[in-house]
Amino acid sequence: MAAVESQARADGGAGAEVPSLAGVPLLGSLFDLKSDSLGTYLRAQARHGDVVRITAGPPGLRAELYCVFSAEGAQQVLAAQSANFRKDNTFYQEIRDSFGNGLLTSQDEDYLRQRRLVQPLFTKRRVDGYAGAVADETQATLTAWAQAPGGVVDVSDEMMQLALRAVARILFGTDVDATVDVVDRCFPVITEYVLRRGYSPANVPRNWPTPGNRRAAAAMDELYAVCDRIIAERRTASGAGAGDGAGTGGEDLLSLLSAAGSTQDGEFDAAELRDQVLVFLLAGHETTATSLAFSLHLLGRHPEHQARAREEVLRVLGDRTPEAADLERLPYLTQVLKEAMRLYPAAPVIGRGSVAATEVAGHAVPAGADVILAPWVTHRHPRYWPDPERFDPDRFTPEAEAERPRYAWFPFGGGPRACIGQHFSMLESVIALAMLLRAYEVEAVDTDVPVSAGITLRTEGPMRCRIRSLAG
Repeated sequence: MAAVESQARADGGAGAEVPSLAGVPLLGSLFDLKSDSLGTYLRAQARHGDVVRITAGPPGLRAELYCVFSAEGAQQVLAAQSANFRKDNTFYQEIRDSFGNGLLTSQDEDYLRQRRLVQPLFTKRRVDGYAGAVADETQATLTAWAQAPGGVVDVSDEMMQLALRAVARILFGTDVDATVDVVDRCFPVITEYVLRRGYSPANVPRNWPTPGNRRAAAAMDELYAVCDRIIAERRTASGAGAGDGAGTGGEDLLSLLSAAGSTQDGEFDAAELRDQVLVFLLAGHETTATSLAFSLHLLGRHPEHQARAREEVLRVLGDRTPEAADLERLPYLTQVLKEAMRLYPAAPVIGRGSVAATEVAGHAVPAGADVILAPWVTHRHPRYWPDPERFDPDRFTPEAEAERPRYAWFPFGGGPRACIGQHFSMLESVIALAMLLRAYEVEAVDTDVPVSAGITLRTEGPMRCRIRSLAG
């Protein structure tokens, strides 16, 4: 036994052996992960601590997941030793094959080149110019809510539509309706396909004519076609120059992406533009929609916090349209959003692959290991969050934030691959939530909303709220 342990340490670097979560014979924790991966990760941390090994699948096809749950471990994987932890796993490859090799999935020089080309388009000044488009789309949602049957809306569906229309408008200017229809129809088919293949121990090739492959290929063809058409029309009309940017307070993002270039990095070709557009559509609406929906739902369950947030909105804004500068003037509303993102992070699980054997939080992690970070768990870690299931926006006062480790809260990832759109997400969320709370009082109808981990956090049922107009 001593010889086996010695060899394990030699293969996995310095550090203690990683404890394992008990599973069933032959299949390990396969069924637990398939039925409730987030609950499985929580149990693993509670039983075994901050680094836990979980096995899943039959012999010969078995996956071994090295799960890291501490803030310090997350900082090591995402920031301090980020070069040793790459997006090299089956799940990222499936996203890459379906949504292209954009900023979310690209690596090495591809990623660095894309980041250099895209970064100037996400400066604070540039992003702040999109506040008007967000306000316009939020106003359209408020107008539609006046006709809500029975005064009840599903805030998950509503926020998904609001966020999708906002990001499509910012990406494409006036080319919104056709894009939204196609995304609504095609994204669910593609994301289910990615999830099924990403979590399967073995997959048939994508070009085999199975029903699942055919459905996914048809959805990808339709989605790619609408993006390619808009890109071609925009380049023909403007010579890769500015679009009309209607309602975006300036040039739309597709026009800016088309014009992006440098002597060092060249410019994006049509296929690369499509990859970036698809990633922005995917990451730019589902994540923000999740944060907005759970913010509304939590406030609908906690009227005292809702009243406090509304008082701040009315005091700061009155009846005027919010603008980018108001983010700093609405600190409590921002705390509400941050607390919602703590309890319901849009990216509840983050995967990486280790390049070389290393030690994480005192435990040996071997080369080639599948490494799992789980904001869902770290955001509930009792070391950083007393009474972690309680909704308490005051956890995010400046004083409280200063007392916690940097990676106790990381809904946007971190390190050199932190989400490039995090300022836009916060801008959109604060503006939309301020306008929604000013116009409507919200009461949660479905108090218990089951969730699961997909590409982003997914609700497994309705998230209905009763709304009451505050006009007049």
